[in-house]
Order: sequence, then structure tokens, then C-alpha cells
Amino acid sequence: MGKKKVMLPAREVDLTAVKYKNEEIDAPHITGSALKIFVNILEGPVIGPLIISYLKKKNKMIELLRNTIYPETPMFKPEFPPQEPEKAVVVVEEAGCPEDRVAVALKCLPELDSASCWNDDLATPFRYWKIRDFAYAYRAKHTTPSMVAEKLISFLEEFHRANPTTPLLISFDAEDVRKQAAASTQRFEEGKPLSILDGIFMAIKDDIDCYPHPSKGATTWFHEVWPVRKDAVSVSRLRSCGAVLIGKANMHELGLGTTGNNPNYGTTRNPHAHDRYTGGSSSGPAAIVASGLCSAALGTDGGGSIRIPSSLCGVVGLKTTYGRTDMRGSLCDAGTVEIIGPIASSVEDVMLVYAAILGSSPADTISLKPARPCFPNLASQESLNAVKSLRLGKYTEWLNDVYSSEISQKCEDVLSQLSETYSCQTVEIAIPELHEMSIAHLVSIGSESLASLNPYCEEGKNSKLTYDTRTNLALFRSFTATDYVTAQKMRRRLMYYHMEIFKKVDVIVTPTTGMTAPVIPTSALESGETNLQVSGYLMRFIVAANFLGLPAISIPVGYDKEGLPIGLQLIGRPWNEATILRLASVIEELCGKAKKKPALYYDILKGK
Repeated sequence: MGKKKVMLPAREVDLTAVKYKNEEIDAPHITGSALKIFVNILEGPVIGPLIISYLKKKNKMIELLRNTIYPETPMFKPEFPPQEPEKAVVVVEEAGCPEDRVAVALKCLPELDSASCWNDDLATPFRYWKIRDFAYAYRAKHTTPSMVAEKLISFLEEFHRANPTTPLLISFDAEDVRKQAAASTQRFEEGKPLSILDGIFMAIKDDIDCYPHPSKGATTWFHEVWPVRKDAVSVSRLRSCGAVLIGKANMHELGLGTTGNNPNYGTTRNPHAHDRYTGGSSSGPAAIVASGLCSAALGTDGGGSIRIPSSLCGVVGLKTTYGRTDMRGSLCDAGTVEIIGPIASSVEDVMLVYAAILGSSPADTISLKPARPCFPNLASQESLNAVKSLRLGKYTEWLNDVYSSEISQKCEDVLSQLSETYSCQTVEIAIPELHEMSIAHLVSIGSESLASLNPYCEEGKNSKLTYDTRTNLALFRSFTATDYVTAQKMRRRLMYYHMEIFKKVDVIVTPTTGMTAPVIPTSALESGETNLQVSGYLMRFIVAANFLGLPAISIPVGYDKEGLPIGLQLIGRPWNEATILRLASVIEELCGKAKKKPALYYDILKGK
């Protein structure tokens, strides 16, 4: 076969003999004026393709995509085998109205004494206000949505006057917020709130339609070719529950980055440290929640874009099973790796927002045959018993492949606590071909993104994109149809491996990211940067959930020595959102007492 490598069929691979290979990315870190020069060369006709070819060879992309034979047939979108029903859950109807689903989710939550929380000093010990705290305050007439709206508007103005600036929103209309809040206030005065989400302030990532705001995807031009005439399906569901939608949150341009860097509108700063990135691409949503300005936000996740910023900002981010949420009305509707999901400061708030937005599109209902959605009944003893029976998969060598051992140690500590407190069993696992999966995911999301953008780039819009986006697109243009098909063969292999692993464990546990929030280089603020080593650390553990469509959640579990948040990731079986939400709730309880107030935090409820 010459230089060709022929892979064994996945079913013949011995999972007990897998050897872990530390992942190293060989690529330059470039910022500022040097990045401008690099991009111009990269887009040129001769030297550019040579540079890209060299980098692909150095990172074994050519070897794995062109010189390896995979015997599997392609899997062009996730295909899931039937799953066993989850335990201790309450099932809901997908076709029902969002308000009814939210009401069911609310009944699944344990009791919360919001009255005591209202009277106590929130700062000691610090905790975020929950959605139920707002609901209590409105019903007890301690405040109104209109009063909270005025505080929000004032705080946002202060936020944007800060030095350095921290642009959280790309589109914001104070009068529209006042109008929504006034309508909610009136409903409370009449005793007719629409749901527990009525009067709850939320931000929407700028690649999800929220009428009448434009959807720019954090570019300077995409709204010119993407007219917004109505809400995205997920946004419409939130609006029907009474949520107050404050505007479009900042993001990494077109979602094609992991840091949140954006020269177009300014780079959102991490509320825990202003010199650090939030993570991307849902940078604005995570920072808005972490700073206390909103109870929740909607993000999109095609390559960790919800979980990465949630981890770096110390909040909770849920990536649902592929097809669980309806993508209509988002800029990434046509992809096979992306979902819309919630970011919130607590697991219960993520669950309430998830209850509102869940529901597959008609096309996905036919092709994916989703299991009926359900919620963990966190208020029941049966739920506690379900936690005790969980088997947690840990790939030790992978877990330890992090920038700082503080991250892996914190995750080990959580696993030890789960074992000691709930008798959860930790099972050592091994996952083959992790590097191959990263490359296959890159080819998939890159090719799908380019297919959507290329018509506009051919019209000359390419030059209006940021330099790091153009760097990514230059790489994506080098992928062939053969590369894409090969990546989909790899998807079938990796799906098989993971389904075999899930026969032995219920949840796979990893760090969310391989490093805490990276420093923002000053030279990157004006022109951006390309730093694939940082991207590699940030994406190390998140790819499987996107490439294979699995549900995953990031929960804050502590801090490194610099006070930067560390996130833990739970990856579940297809359609098993209830299982990871249940376990996340338990972990949150174990780790919540050590929560620190971010350096940039606003008490939007009491106004302190």
C-alpha cells in the first residue's frame, strides 16, 4: 500500500491497549502588524498555500486525512443508537408550550428560601442571585422588572465607560428594554406572570436572531446579507415565557475563535481579571452572566463556544445533544456540530432556561428520532439514589494533559468528593484517536462554515473580516471534498468508541479547558491574534460533544492560584441531559461554598 496507513475497523480496535499521545500543536503565535502581514501572505497565490501545506504536515493533518484509509462509511451528521431511559426523571412533551415545560422543571427543583437570601447580606458568603430569587422579589413587591431595568441600563453605561472598556453588547436599545420590563411589571401587578422566567433579564449571542436587533455575528457587515424579520425559535420560546431580552451579546467574530478577541467591537474582558480573555466564542453571554447583569444568556456551541467561556468566567454552560434545540434563526443553522444552549450562574437556572428552549426542529425530529426530553427530579430521594449509582469515566492521562496541574488536581478532588459523599464509582477509561477527532472536527466545522460564508467572500466581504478569521478561512479553503468525507468516516469510528465506553460508564468526566483564562496581549486588541497553542488547550476536552453531538455541561469547581475559575466538564450519553444536570447539581453543591465574587460584579437585584 506504499505510504498509506490502513486502519483496523473500529470494532476490532482493542480499547484496553490504547496509548495516550500528548497533543502538541505546531503553529506560530502572531499578533499586531505582524498578523496583518502574515494574513496577506497567507491569502497570496504561491507562498500562502505552501505555508498552509507545511503547517498541515507538521500537525499530521495530511497524514491522517490523505494518507490513511478508514474502512467505515461516512456519518454526515450524528447518528445515535437507542438509549435506556434515564432514572428519577420527569418527562415532558416536546411539542408542548414553553411555559408548561418551565413549570414542570420548576417543580423538579429543591426548596429555596429566597426570603432569607433577600434579608441576608449576599456578599458573605457570595452567591449569585437565582431566577427564583428574582421571582420572589417581584411577587413580594420588593422590586419590579422596571426598577431592575433601570439599574441594568445604568450599570451597562458604567460598564462601557470603564477603562479599559469592556464591550458586552453589540446591539442594545434601552427603550426596548424598558418597554419589555414595563409589560412584565404590569403582569405582576395583575397577578398574571407568564412563568418563573417572567421579568428575568437575558442576553442573546449575536449569531442568534432577536428581533428587532440585527444579527451581525460580531462582523461589521453580516447584517447586510442576513435580514432579521423575527426571533429565532429559541428566542421566541423565551419571549413567550416573559423573559426580558436585553440585546445582542458580543462574541468572537462568526464564532471562529476560542478567546473572544474581537477588534470590530472591542474584546470582552473577563469579570474575574480584566487582563484576561473570557473565552469564546460566546464571550459576551458568559461575561454578562458572570458580572451579575443577567441571570442567563443564550449562546451557541460548535467547538466549545458555550463551555469554554463558561469555564473561564466561572459560570455554568450547557451544550445539549445535537438536535435537542431548534437552530432555526441562527447563523449556524446548517452545521452538523452546533447547538443553541443556555449559560447561567447556577445549574438550576440553566435547567429552567433549557426547559424553555428545548424542542427539536421538524427535520431533526424525523432524522434523529430524539428521546423524549426530561428533567431530573432534584427534589426527590430517588434522584439522590440515582446519583449514587452513577459510574464516572476518567481517562487519567488525558485529564492530566493540561497547562497547569492545578486544573487536573481540582478535577481529581471533585471525583474523590463524589466517591466519599455519594459512593459514585470512578472507572478508568481510554479513548482512541483523540488527535484524529480534533482534526476531523476542524475539517467539519471549517468546511461547513466556509460553505456558508464563501458566497459573500467571493463578493469581496473577505477583506472586511478580522485577521484571525481570515487566517482560519485560509486554512478551511485548503480542505477538499475528500478531506470532508474522510472526516465523516472518522466520525463513525469515534461514535463507535464512545458508545462502547458508555456501556461501562454513565458520564465521562474531564476538565472543561486545559488552561484557565489566558492573558490578553496588548498587541492583539487592535488587530487580533492567531494562537493555536492556546486554542489547543482551550479545546482539548470539548471536541467530542460537538463532533459526536453528545450533551455536555461545564460547572465551576474552584480557582487556580491566581484566582481564575476552573471548570469541570460532564459528557453524557445522547439525549441524557437530565443525567448530567443531576450530577452537575450535586457537584455545584459540593463546590459552591468556595465561590468568589468576580472583580467586576453588579448586584442587579438590590442595586449595590
